[in-house]
Amino acid sequence: MKNIILTQHTERDTIAARPYIDRKTSYQVAEMLNSPLIKLITGPRRAGKSVFALLMLKGRNFAYLNFDDKQLLERWDEELVEKTLDEVYPSYEYLLLDEVQNLPGWDLWVSKLYRNGKNMVITGSNANMLSSEMATVLTGRYLQIEMLPFSLAEVMSAAGIDISDIKPEQQAEASLIADDYLRNGGFPETVLARGITKNYLSTLFDSILLKDVAQRHHIRKTSDLYGMATYLLSNFCNPFSANSLAEELGIASVTTTKKYCDYLNEPYLFFYLPRFNNKLKLMAKADRKAYIVDNGFVQSSAFNLSDNLGRLLENQVFVDLLRQGYVPGQTLFYYRSRNNREVDFVTRRGPKVEQLIQVSYNLDSAKTRKREVDALVECGEELNCRNLCIVTFSGKETITAPVPISVISASEI
Repeated sequence: MKNIILTQHTERDTIAARPYIDRKTSYQVAEMLNSPLIKLITGPRRAGKSVFALLMLKGRNFAYLNFDDKQLLERWDEELVEKTLDEVYPSYEYLLLDEVQNLPGWDLWVSKLYRNGKNMVITGSNANMLSSEMATVLTGRYLQIEMLPFSLAEVMSAAGIDISDIKPEQQAEASLIADDYLRNGGFPETVLARGITKNYLSTLFDSILLKDVAQRHHIRKTSDLYGMATYLLSNFCNPFSANSLAEELGIASVTTTKKYCDYLNEPYLFFYLPRFNNKLKLMAKADRKAYIVDNGFVQSSAFNLSDNLGRLLENQVFVDLLRQGYVPGQTLFYYRSRNNREVDFVTRRGPKVEQLIQVSYNLDSAKTRKREVDALVECGEELNCRNLCIVTFSGKETITAPVPISVISASEI
């Protein structure tokens, strides 16, 4: 056991010593580490959870266990592990448990460590970490940190560009980076190696479906699951219902369709945005819109015959709103007016509608401009909101008539 933990000690230091793109996060790391609560880092596979945890603890005295290690699992002895950790990491202040969900009965062990005063950071896929065991055994004992793929600001920063202060000589490069990000997304492994993006993300998409969904939920008829995932991916940003999905895909049970939708949401793969309505029953009955966690999946796995730049930008804005803390169905919605005009995003703070956001790749066409403005104005009147915004790929202006509308670029979200 000591040899295993010593080997992982070397692994920990090697990984932490590599150069990485800086994360721009709203989380106060020092404040969180001072809290005795468990720091739970969740998110999609390969989004950088383990690296973020290591960098979070860099320079501090922390012990490390990686449960992706088959030898550690096969030779597991709870008391021996705890004793060996004290030997290898004398007087350690923090304990990092990486992919701890691979350990049978992990939740009970973590609960015991917590009661014994261990200050822990743990990582794992959302599908496992937010299981019923986590909710029951560790309720009220953890802080959740959501880790999504890199934002455009983080990718720009890696290229030496401050997205909030782009210099004139950087404009051309910044535009190229923004276009590349729009099409290929921000998974860490692909940002600096775009040549592998399609193959890497196609394999990752299949891995999430197999490991985080099919295996976990014991789905035998995986063809229906894969068919639904591919359909949602090809129709991202479009409204759908469980009934329409079942009919389109030939799935006999609407109940099964609803379950599969929930399963695809668990590992941070798909998100569903409800249509805003003050009456909860009506909101529950309305079509939802499907979004994907990263645009790169669209390019690598969806069956699309065009670039879909407008929808790619809408999906990018949606994920940016998630990063800002908006929650679909609680503080984030879409809306359709009585005249069937639609606004892409409605944000809410408390009981009041905060802002209406429309997304359009550009406003070069007079017809497009009129359509987006008319929809915003009409929906704003119905929702009693005058904070109106149009997000485009690039460009900035203020439309003054018939009401003030701010036009901003996606980099300003």
